[in-house]
Amino acid sequence: MDFLMSGLAACGACLFTNPLEVVKTRMQLQGELRAPGTYQRHYRNVFHAFITIGKVDGLAALQRGLAPALLYQFLMNGIRLGTYGLAEAGGYLHTAEGTLNPVRSAAAGALAGVMGAYLGSPIYMVKTHLQAQAATEIAVGHQYNHQGMFQALTKIGQKHGLVGLWRGALGGLPRVIVGSSTQLCTFSSTKDLMTQWEIFPPQSWKVALAAAMVSGIAVVLAMTPFDVVSTRLYNQPTDAQGKGLMYRGLLDALLQTARTEGIFGMYKGIGASYFRLGPHTILSLFFWDQLRMVYYTYTK
Repeated sequence: MDFLMSGLAACGACLFTNPLEVVKTRMQLQGELRAPGTYQRHYRNVFHAFITIGKVDGLAALQRGLAPALLYQFLMNGIRLGTYGLAEAGGYLHTAEGTLNPVRSAAAGALAGVMGAYLGSPIYMVKTHLQAQAATEIAVGHQYNHQGMFQALTKIGQKHGLVGLWRGALGGLPRVIVGSSTQLCTFSSTKDLMTQWEIFPPQSWKVALAAAMVSGIAVVLAMTPFDVVSTRLYNQPTDAQGKGLMYRGLLDALLQTARTEGIFGMYKGIGASYFRLGPHTILSLFFWDQLRMVYYTYTK
């Protein structure tokens, strides 16, 4: 039940934040390996990107890749939050005095995140491809022109096999390790502190909401550079053997991006990342916490 509640919570958040994921993906691919000022900026900021996509691609394009996004969120976060919830309920994350151990919490969050992300990697890759697809006049990054999630998975599987489906999976893991450990550790720690300080009434939904807001800020700051290179690793064109033509791996992508685009290239799309990750973190953790509270209240 923990896994089911975790997956449903993430899907609920995804319905609201997927348009921001589309904007974030395109802003991260814009000007890929190009020096600042040497390319046309189709998307000047988050709000301009929304207007541009809606005007050129149509409003429906803002929910592009929704099916794989929902499936990925259910798989990844069902495993991630479910595993973390079981560890927390089993008392593995607390000291003998009953206080949360930050090291154990961060390690459990990272391990749970890696498990979920690796299993859901093919879905995330297809989601990235679909969300990057755009009309020629506003296209950024490589265009795969898939017809849908199942067609894309079948096409990649037939052409490159299982290896092709999990292309970029290892490069995407640091993003999840940093993001997941930061998110779950800061959420649990902040929640514990607020409960101890009695800022809100016991069991109040405001405790979970405030803790999720703090967690969202920490995640955005820690995760964005890894998120940028992960998007690019998944979306890069490949040769006949399924090998990436632009980057050899995570470290190569980080170095090339920093060398060509500078430090701001590492944080490209941070505005979209904030507007997407912040609400997604808040909503998913809030839904997760409330679903668990309702479940345990009625099953005791």
